[in-house]
Amino acid sequence: MRVALCIAAETARPMIYRPYAQEDFIALYAIEEACFQPPLRFGRGYMRRLVHAANAATWIADDNGRMAGFAIVDWRRDAGVVTAYIQTIEVAADQRRRGVGGELLRCVEQSARAAGAALLWLHVDEENSAAIHLYETHGFCREVREENYYARSRAALVLVKLLPPES
Repeated sequence: MRVALCIAAETARPMIYRPYAQEDFIALYAIEEACFQPPLRFGRGYMRRLVHAANAATWIADDNGRMAGFAIVDWRRDAGVVTAYIQTIEVAADQRRRGVGGELLRCVEQSARAAGAALLWLHVDEENSAAIHLYETHGFCREVREENYYARSRAALVLVKLLPPES
């Protein structure tokens, strides 16, 4: 796994993208609580299982020792083909519009490729235009719409990106 380093132009402080460490959980879950309300929020137990799964990768955006966001991708092999699913990409409200989500997306895509995934997919709230724009800008295509995925009357779009082998 690679650890990326980039400098945010507005602050000239380094934003480091690194794999999850066990001591990150409290800050990670605080972002989850800020980004999602029940019933859409992942429970603590489920989130712990995700970040510790052997078939998953969790990336942290670290802004000078403070968590700016995180992303989780997992993968599975079915009939000999590996597919990867982005469980979540979350960015703290005060860190948005700085490229954090895009860099986290690149990190999870790299992890999916490293796991041998041929396809990367996700669900996104069809009303989340900023997230849809991010994914489509990075090569994801709309596949289907799922009614009532998040809650009654809240549909999700399924977005998909093929991951051809790197040459």
